Amino acid sequence: MRVSVNQIREMKTKGERIAMLTAYDYTTAKIVDAAGVPLILVGDSLGMVVLGYESTIPVTMDEMLHHTRAVTRGARNALVVGDMPFMTYQISEKEAMRNAARFIQEGGAQAVKLEGGINVAKAVRKIVNGGIPVMGHIGLTPQYIHQLGGFKIQGKSLEAAKKLLQDAKALEEAGAFAVVLETVPAALAAYITESISIPTIGIGAGVGCDGQVQVISDILGLFTDFVPKHAKQYAKLADVMSKAITDYRDEVEKGSFPTEAQSFTMDESVIAELKKQN
Repeated sequence: MRVSVNQIREMKTKGERIAMLTAYDYTTAKIVDAAGVPLILVGDSLGMVVLGYESTIPVTMDEMLHHTRAVTRGARNALVVGDMPFMTYQISEKEAMRNAARFIQEGGAQAVKLEGGINVAKAVRKIVNGGIPVMGHIGLTPQYIHQLGGFKIQGKSLEAAKKLLQDAKALEEAGAFAVVLETVPAALAAYITESISIPTIGIGAGVGCDGQVQVISDILGLFTDFVPKHAKQYAKLADVMSKAITDYRDEVEKGSFPTEAQSFTMDESVIAELKKQN
């Protein structure tokens, strides 16, 4: 049985920590799913780590749906959350509902994620009332990066901290089943976590959150442009891949690949007859 939003909520009630990872393709989703990760986010971070954009802003609905379909084919147990891209939910509640529905109908996701707090609460309520689970996202919200003035820690002043708490409560009241807290001081994230009944999923927000989310490319050491402060590299697969690719290239150039082990045979008499006739 696939993990449900009710099970995610119950994990907070039971004091169970929630692990969440991004995935952008069938193969990775299958591996993450088999490892027992209950939540998979098809993040618009794919714009940077898969498509090579400078930010998440250029990512389109078509690109998100393409990758969401691949992930849902690979993940059979985890709850898959589709990340709604820039300007697909801010224009109107009607537009937000339509695009959220596309993630469920066309993408095969079980939930969607929206960035913002009070400003998107009405859209969240509309989507939830339409039968689609919603995950919120506050703190550092990459789609608002031009407004925020860069990738900066959020909530450090009293006024900013109050605003984040209000945003979290607004999302809870609107019906969100969980909320991501990104790049928020650990003490504030812990306080917000204690102040709301829905699970908080931290990324650069300390251990006091109910769960954690990371970009798969960061923890595996695949994305080499930079390593975010909040990320821990559990492997350095870019180095492993580089060596494997270099070894392959060298063997091709030397003529030592392929060997008989990678080749196919046939009846030699067929070749002999072919040569005779030609």
